[in-house]
Amino acid sequence: MNENIIAVIIGIVEGLTEFLPVSSTGHMILVGSMLNFEGEIASVFEVFIQLGAILSVLFIYRDKFVHMLKPRRLNLYGHGLTIQHVLAAIVPVMGIAFLLHKPIKTYLFSPYTVIIGLVIGAVLMLVAEKFAGKPRTRDVDHISVKQAFFVGLFQILSLWPGFSRSGSTIAGGLFFGLSRKAAADFSFIIAAPLMAAACFYDLFKVWDKLSMADINMFAIGFVVSFVVAYISVVWFLRFLNNSSLASFAYYRFVLAAFSYYYFFGRG
Repeated sequence: MNENIIAVIIGIVEGLTEFLPVSSTGHMILVGSMLNFEGEIASVFEVFIQLGAILSVLFIYRDKFVHMLKPRRLNLYGHGLTIQHVLAAIVPVMGIAFLLHKPIKTYLFSPYTVIIGLVIGAVLMLVAEKFAGKPRTRDVDHISVKQAFFVGLFQILSLWPGFSRSGSTIAGGLFFGLSRKAAADFSFIIAAPLMAAACFYDLFKVWDKLSMADINMFAIGFVVSFVVAYISVVWFLRFLNNSSLASFAYYRFVLAAFSYYYFFGRG
């Protein structure tokens, strides 16, 4: 298949799934395997186009990021999100990801592990919807640092491909008193610095493997990822105003069953 067509397909998959609770990593592994788009260049491409998705979130929440970075916002008790909220949510998972980066990449990036993550992550989302209490915090600007920390801990689950970072954190937010909308907003906001750090870390290690011949493909994937991610985030936030995570959980069960049949059940 033409590499530019592959770039468009993978860019669409990345943009659609990066911030929805369905696991972008899981989809990228499954689709990459189906397209036979694997190896070092594929891995670098998949990391690079995440930056397009990150840029879409920075654009959507630009006012909040600018507001957070103002010096007067650097306090624990002021109204609205602060740098402390973000750090409380991302430092634990960044530390664990740094320590376990190599074994995760070596042993967990496969269709089989993704299928497991899809199923268990779906169960977590359904449990959160069923047993979480009435939300105490309905707006992202009223999240406490304590809530931010515990929601951030749920991101550790997403180190297992297929779990979904947004699915884990939104479920965690429901458990700790956030509304779906507040949990989703916070999940997307903390995704930007966390994903950026992970992307640049991965790119730094493999930058020497890129060539000028890759630029066109990478540019196409980046732009497609940005546009599709922007649309999917805006749609998802509106969806959560009147709907639960259940439909995404059921989709994950269907995808897991299809993937198991595709990779292991055709004998």
